Amino acid sequence: MKRKIIIMITILDIIAIVLAACGGATATPTPVTAQPTEVPATAPAAAAVTEAPTTAATPQNVPAATSAPSGGAAQPQGGRLALVKDRGKLICGVNGGLPGFSYLDQSTNTYSGFDADFCRAVATAVFGDPKAVEFRPLTAQERFTALQTGEVDVLFRNTTWTISRDTSVGMDFGPTTFYDGQGIMVRKELGATSIEDLDGATVCVQSGTTTELNLTDAFRARNLDFTSVVFEEIDPTYAAYDEGRCDAVTSDRSQLISRRTTLKNPEDHVLLPDVLSKEPLGPVVAQGDSPWLDVVSWTVFATIQAEEFGLTSQNADEFIGTDNPNYRRFVGDEGDLGSGLGLSNDFAVKVVKAVGNYGEIFERNLGQGTPFNLERGQNALWTEGGLMYSPPFR
Repeated sequence: MKRKIIIMITILDIIAIVLAACGGATATPTPVTAQPTEVPATAPAAAAVTEAPTTAATPQNVPAATSAPSGGAAQPQGGRLALVKDRGKLICGVNGGLPGFSYLDQSTNTYSGFDADFCRAVATAVFGDPKAVEFRPLTAQERFTALQTGEVDVLFRNTTWTISRDTSVGMDFGPTTFYDGQGIMVRKELGATSIEDLDGATVCVQSGTTTELNLTDAFRARNLDFTSVVFEEIDPTYAAYDEGRCDAVTSDRSQLISRRTTLKNPEDHVLLPDVLSKEPLGPVVAQGDSPWLDVVSWTVFATIQAEEFGLTSQNADEFIGTDNPNYRRFVGDEGDLGSGLGLSNDFAVKVVKAVGNYGEIFERNLGQGTPFNLERGQNALWTEGGLMYSPPFR
């Protein structure tokens, strides 16, 4: 018995020594300094187009960064809005090769299109100047990295809102500006009238997009075989299709309609009626800066609400000084809705006067007076049977 007691005491002594060793000096963590959010652009300098001379950010005028939120870019002191204001211009990520949405006119070195106009709208909201914007063309693979590193302030680049992008990629999405769906384009001579006629076909598709998975899902659900021909960039994708290296090409229906106009013989190609997916497209910002997301979101809402009010770029002045309280708040005659965003109280009417309301932006770039001849459809106001709806300005 005495021997057992001695053994137990010895074991307890050993445990005490081990615990004492584990409780040694605690390591002091090395301080980590967050890096500034402004980083050199990955795109060639010639590819970025600024519509008006502005003062570029320098190490002296970039606010100090704070720690980065999980999955997103480090945010400057005062947030992205403060950085943009200090820089003197908005840097807006766009496609750059999509007529009707964002397309560089080489003869004038200016961008046109639906997405490009929303970049101008945000620049107007912040600076009162639609030209205070630099357009940064980005591939599908580059776009999210450009946001995460702070190379661009916002994306208006036909980007689909999905749960994975909203959570694991470090993105925050603003209001949907264009409700779309994935489609398939084929040559008329193929004789296909639906996706079921494409069993065994080769399909051109761009990587880094939602269309790859949607394409696979659509054919798998119908027990059809296909071969995908994958390209990293948009131009080679459609060049390969135009050269006959693929039987079909797939993407958002709006993109197919847009790129059809650039093919050698546009009339030889047709979109199949099948809609393979939901593709809500809209602005994207880096996660973790809700004030900047608010600025982008309420700029978009301003264009939608203006159309509902009947306020256009041509008649906007008629809404200033009225007795209607809804109009007065919207144009900044009363209240401080703009200052709550860090903007001028009349930011909304400035946006509409500079780029138009949502309907004007749509019709000017995509509507029935353009080569794309798109109907509003789901992109009509909610009062007209569509999905476009703005929260109240109050």
